[in-house]
Amino acid sequence: MSANSSPKGEALNPRNKDQTHHSEPSAELRDDFALVQLDTRFVALLSEISAVESEHGREFGALGRQHPESGRTDEAQPTQTIESILSRLQPVERAIMATPARTIVGLGIKARHAAYVVSEHWDAPIEQIDWDARAVRLLIEAVCKVAGVRLPFTNEADL
Repeated sequence: MSANSSPKGEALNPRNKDQTHHSEPSAELRDDFALVQLDTRFVALLSEISAVESEHGREFGALGRQHPESGRTDEAQPTQTIESILSRLQPVERAIMATPARTIVGLGIKARHAAYVVSEHWDAPIEQIDWDARAVRLLIEAVCKVAGVRLPFTNEADL
């Protein structure tokens, strides 16, 4: 982690990979260049969503007060912002799924995306989730670990 970055930002950094597993990372990045670019966009959009959620924090769901002059709720703007980001995220996700991985770097990018899609598998400690979810979760975590790619969220269920 660099001195000027946060742990969360480092976790979402697509270039934050354990280089000890790769003999020539530049060649791997070249082979999966399209996926690396998509992952950069994916991570940036997830960061935008996280920023909106952080700004409105735990209060986001509880802000149902009406603004007298507009008749709109306090929730409307953050919801619209997140929906806008999600509409930009959808084509990136589809492209990640459609683009073949040629290296462990690309496979890690696809695993990070899969973790995002099935993030509910990280809602509880691993010993409390069903067998199928456990299998998926362990596979994704193993691929991410080998590829040196962090999950797109903090795995707090097992802390």
